Amino acid sequence: MSNSIPESYRDLFQKRAFAHLATLMPDGTPQVTPVWCDYDGTHIRINSAKGRVKDRNMRRNPQVALEIMDPDNPYRYLSVRGRVTEITETGADTHIDSLAKKYLGQDTYPYRTAAEVRVLYKIRPDRVSSMG
Repeated sequence: MSNSIPESYRDLFQKRAFAHLATLMPDGTPQVTPVWCDYDGTHIRINSAKGRVKDRNMRRNPQVALEIMDPDNPYRYLSVRGRVTEITETGADTHIDSLAKKYLGQDTYPYRTAAEVRVLYKIRPDRVSSMG
């Protein structure tokens, strides 16, 4: 296992590939959510709204895992265990709009509500494995 994303799997972050993010509930049980993601060359970045279950879980315990399956070949995937190293609202609205462009083909995130606060999470990969 490595702690970096192999160059040969970085294309997954250019595709409309959903990641399945695993966080830990207060009682230690796993909670898994499909999420949009991208990669900035160092961190896997995801976005959510403040107060959601995954937000509360990552604030309490930064240890996460995620898998990204290639939508063109389900036998090819990337598995990452890592740590959330930054949680910020700065740039989160711009980030969700860029993810909306990637995943929906829309310039702005269409599901935003007036009351929600968007949050950007940066995940540092600690253990990376791949298949396919």
